[in-house]
Amino acid sequence: MRILAIDPGNIESGYCVLDGYKPIEVNKIPNEDIERLFFNLDYFDKCKTVVIEMVESYGMPVGREVFDTVRWIGKFEAYAEKHGMKVEFVTRKEEKLAICNSMKANDATIRQALVDRFAPGTPNHGKGSKKEKGFFYGFKADMWSAFAVGVTYLDRKKDKLS
Repeated sequence: MRILAIDPGNIESGYCVLDGYKPIEVNKIPNEDIERLFFNLDYFDKCKTVVIEMVESYGMPVGREVFDTVRWIGKFEAYAEKHGMKVEFVTRKEEKLAICNSMKANDATIRQALVDRFAPGTPNHGKGSKKEKGFFYGFKADMWSAFAVGVTYLDRKKDKLS
C-alpha cells in the first residue's frame, strides 16, 4: 500500500511517499509546491491515502505560525480530496506513543526509535553514503517527521486488523 505522509509547516512542509514502510521519496518543499506534486508525480496516482499530521491544542497560547499551518493542513486535505485520495490525520501525541511508547519523546528520540526499528546497527543514523545508500538516505529535518507520520498511520492500521 502506497501512502503520502505530510508533516505540515506554515511555510514549508516535509513529505514522504511510502510503499508499505519503505520510503520511496522524501523532501521538504515550500507549501505552494505541494499542490504541484499532486499534479506532476506519477506515483501519486498509486497513493490512495494522504496522512497529515494534525495540530492539537495543549491549552497554551499559540502564534500566527500555528494558524498558518492549520490553514495549510486544510489546503492539503482539499488537494488530496480533489484527486480522489482518502485523507487521514495523525497527531504528534499519537506519534510519540506509537513510536516511542512515551509522551516525553522528542524529535531526537523519535528519530532514534525509527533508526533502531528500520536500520538497526547501521552508521550515520541509517543514511549510508552516496555510494552505499542506507534506508534513510537523504533524510533531514521534517522528512523524519513525515516518515513518523506515515509509520504511525501504518502501525495504527495494522493494529486494527489484528
